[in-house]
Amino acid sequence: MRIVITGISLLLFPLLNSCKEILNTTGNPVPRIALVKIAPTQVKQFVDSLKITFTYEDGDGDLGNDNADINSLEVQDERLAKPDYYYVPPMAPVGEKIRIKGQMTMNLRNVFLLGTGNIETTSFTVRIQDRAGNWSNPIKTPEVIITR
Repeated sequence: MRIVITGISLLLFPLLNSCKEILNTTGNPVPRIALVKIAPTQVKQFVDSLKITFTYEDGDGDLGNDNADINSLEVQDERLAKPDYYYVPPMAPVGEKIRIKGQMTMNLRNVFLLGTGNIETTSFTVRIQDRAGNWSNPIKTPEVIITR
């Protein structure tokens, strides 16, 4: 299933690919995420896209939102002072209390150099918030090299 995330960012324009499993039991209501991979680890600015893949698990299934104006995915480029936020659609039926787990892949396009040099390195920290306001643990990617 391909889901387009709304929101405008000068740095990132992600797309999520989501694979999910809905389980019949409930568990910890605080979401947990774990990094699977980031690829490639070297990109040419404005040409290549980064794909960050991570797993998620939520004990009560309240990840994502049916209101596209509510952004619950936070992505922090370590070179910047503030993170960017993105929309995530509901990962389970709204109002249901069911444990879910799955995998998401974010496609970060148009990553660029901030300075005037020909090369920079950065990493990204990602976390997700559920509808109850619980933030997941943060995950940090390995360093990525950006070239001109």
